[in-house]
Amino acid sequence: MRVNTLKRAAVAFALALPGVAIATVVAAPAAHADACYTWNRNLYQGRSGDDVRQLQIRVAGWAGNRNIVENDGRYGPKTAAAVKRFQQAYGLRADGIAGPQTYAKLYQLQDNDCTPAHFSFSEMDNGCGGNGWTGGPLSANQTKQNALRTMWKLEALRKSLGDKPLYVSSGFRNRACNDRVGGASDSQHLYGHAADVTSRTSSLCQIARNARNHGFSGIYGPGYPDHDDHIHVDSRRENNSDRSSNTTSWSAPDCGINN
Repeated sequence: MRVNTLKRAAVAFALALPGVAIATVVAAPAAHADACYTWNRNLYQGRSGDDVRQLQIRVAGWAGNRNIVENDGRYGPKTAAAVKRFQQAYGLRADGIAGPQTYAKLYQLQDNDCTPAHFSFSEMDNGCGGNGWTGGPLSANQTKQNALRTMWKLEALRKSLGDKPLYVSSGFRNRACNDRVGGASDSQHLYGHAADVTSRTSSLCQIARNARNHGFSGIYGPGYPDHDDHIHVDSRRENNSDRSSNTTSWSAPDCGINN
């Protein structure tokens, strides 16, 4: 067994013991994601910090119908509810408290670069064949972080569809790429907040309907102009850089979906 795996077990054991001061336990990289993130305390309502923010990224897709989980580092009721839905989806004890079992499942789901198991940075940076996260309104780092949050929402959506593959046909686009494909001037693709997806096992309407429960505030599909062959999902309500799009907008008329 690797040393970091032994340390991981020690952290999990300490977390599971009531009253144990885990601050003395040396945290280690995840056994399944050595370059990613490790939690070293239980999280629940009232707690705050970067560890809460990291958790919020990963449970953003379990926000529930019309809700979002703000990435604010504060463990409030919406974060607790999202954690509970995540736990229910993966057959864990559903108490809304993030502890060893919840972390173990997250470690299992994430790759070394913190992306979820079934999505990658390369497919999210493919609006016109890869732009390197530059050329949009935001810094490359912020755009990439937005794309990471989008992928975790897609992972939740994928789970809700029976763990069947979803394919990203367009992710981040820089301005030149967005102009080339005829994207809207305020497209959420410019910020890393959007993805166009398809499936070989689920209908477009199934994708659109399920997306309503997974933190997406923008959904466009069949019946909306130029969206009959894919589903567009985005996180416009979380885009503080574009106040004009900071609303919920759903339109897939052929699927019975409208605001």
